[in-house]
Amino acid sequence: MTPRSVLHGVLFDWDGTLLDSYHADSQAFLAMFRAMGVDWGLAELERHYSPDWYAVYRAAKIPEERWGEADRVWREFYAKHPSKLMAATRKVLAQLNKRHQLGLVSSGDRDRVSRQLREFRLTRVFRTRVLGGDTQEKKPHPAPLLKALLEMKADARNCVYVGDTPEDVEMARAAGVRAIAVLGPFSTEKRLR
Repeated sequence: MTPRSVLHGVLFDWDGTLLDSYHADSQAFLAMFRAMGVDWGLAELERHYSPDWYAVYRAAKIPEERWGEADRVWREFYAKHPSKLMAATRKVLAQLNKRHQLGLVSSGDRDRVSRQLREFRLTRVFRTRVLGGDTQEKKPHPAPLLKALLEMKADARNCVYVGDTPEDVEMARAAGVRAIAVLGPFSTEKRLR
């Protein structure tokens, strides 16, 4: 943003930024690894964690022809663990929504994230929602964020993106958006710093 620019939009990541889904996510990955015969525990998951879960699958050496099965198993186990909003999420969104357009850009599956937004009564807060599958490219590629900016009719130079992973920061920078990194519950703090 230039000194004279006005903040037009604030866009957010979902998991780990606004939603504390670490327990559900990690337990689903561990259950999926067991079901797929992958000898990985929490340490390996944390070392290779990425919002692009196919990067995790590649690191775990899950053959690409089994990714659909891995996705199905992960979703099945994720649904068994409830997630909760991060502390002050409602307050922060309410304050920002008074002065700025809000957007959501997440790698999370559209069905899951949309359901969670309805459950937490946050759907209407976001002017745009670009979710997993809305673009072929995944973070850190800028395509998801660029799509959201286009839908918001917002200039990248006048927006910020808030996320909790290095991929979030890389995506924002590649899209020309200022990045704000937050430390969330996922094991990305060391790489993020």
